[in-house]
Amino acid sequence: MQQFTATESRRFKILVIIVSISGFSQGMLLPLISVIFEQDGVSATLNGLSATGLYIGTLLISPFIELPLRKYGYKPMIVVGGLIVIVSLLLFPLWKSVAFWFVLRLLIGIGDHALHFSTQTWITSFSPQHRLGRNIAIYGLSFGVGFAVGPLFVQLVEIFEGLPFIVSGLLCLCAWVLVFFIKNEKPEAFSSSNSANGTWKRFGAAFGVAWIAFIPPFSYGFLESSLNAIYPVYALRNSIEISDLSYILAAFSIGGVVSQLPLGMLSDRLGRRQVLYSMLGLGAITFGLASFFEASAIIVGTFFFIAGTFVGSTFSLGIAYMTDLTPKELLPTGNLICGIFFSLGSLSGPFFGGLFIQLFEGVSFLLLISLLLGVMAIIIFFTKTNRSNTV
Repeated sequence: MQQFTATESRRFKILVIIVSISGFSQGMLLPLISVIFEQDGVSATLNGLSATGLYIGTLLISPFIELPLRKYGYKPMIVVGGLIVIVSLLLFPLWKSVAFWFVLRLLIGIGDHALHFSTQTWITSFSPQHRLGRNIAIYGLSFGVGFAVGPLFVQLVEIFEGLPFIVSGLLCLCAWVLVFFIKNEKPEAFSSSNSANGTWKRFGAAFGVAWIAFIPPFSYGFLESSLNAIYPVYALRNSIEISDLSYILAAFSIGGVVSQLPLGMLSDRLGRRQVLYSMLGLGAITFGLASFFEASAIIVGTFFFIAGTFVGSTFSLGIAYMTDLTPKELLPTGNLICGIFFSLGSLSGPFFGGLFIQLFEGVSFLLLISLLLGVMAIIIFFTKTNRSNTV
């Protein structure tokens, strides 16, 4: 079986480090700015709208990011994306304004997407098939750990409001420097027989062969954003203490971190499709059960941890599934569409979640999550694919 060469192993480690620091900056930025705006008396609505800048930036850059990657290669895209993130982070302390910070978050969304799109496409391109799930799981795990650690640095705001931004920017700079120690590569070129020679044709070709694999990233985007943005509102309205809420959300993240690698390796053996519909189905059941015990924060937190172990790997499994289904020359396009669907899910989660708790006051918000995951599991279960390695 093919294994990593020494060069590929070093490259993989560096890419994982870069992604973990990126996860840290994102994990810190979301609650940090919310806390600062809340302390300054900014309305919850405006606070929430400001948070969408990250995802809007991702969507804005998506149609234009593939061609530069194919032309210049992975490394330049990581360099440019990382530089945008670093500069934006260091600019936050200079001027506190909702509009200015929205623009900075939008720029971070653009830079982060360039960075993540390049790193995940690069990893999927050189990972051997029998270790693809494992490698993507490590990728997701590194981001998840960074994302989970990020909020712990929010308390630095008590020392100096700009300190968390500076610390995050410097950490990103340290990780960014590492990319200069790896050699650039470019995605595989299209074969002459491939008719998908334009951006939209490539989108159509990738969507045609791997549309089912874009459901998990959408689901995870919806799940992550709605749990972090809307569930706190629902929980506080149902008399759950803020301290308990923090532990409940942390339990979900920890569950996802714990199961990333085991589920990735399991998907290498059993097939991505089976693992995905099984985990989504179990996640739906778990959230459904949690809705009956909302009076107890401990029980809900336990269910959130269990649910996290089931569905916390949905995004990385979706990327691996897409890689199974997509020809190598279309991998950049497939990874790009995964990012787009994640962003669409992230944008729609807070909107539909907020609408749900507004229209159905007596119904548990967790039932919406359960319904979404259940529907996605059913769709994947009844959709057959043509590639034998996805079973």
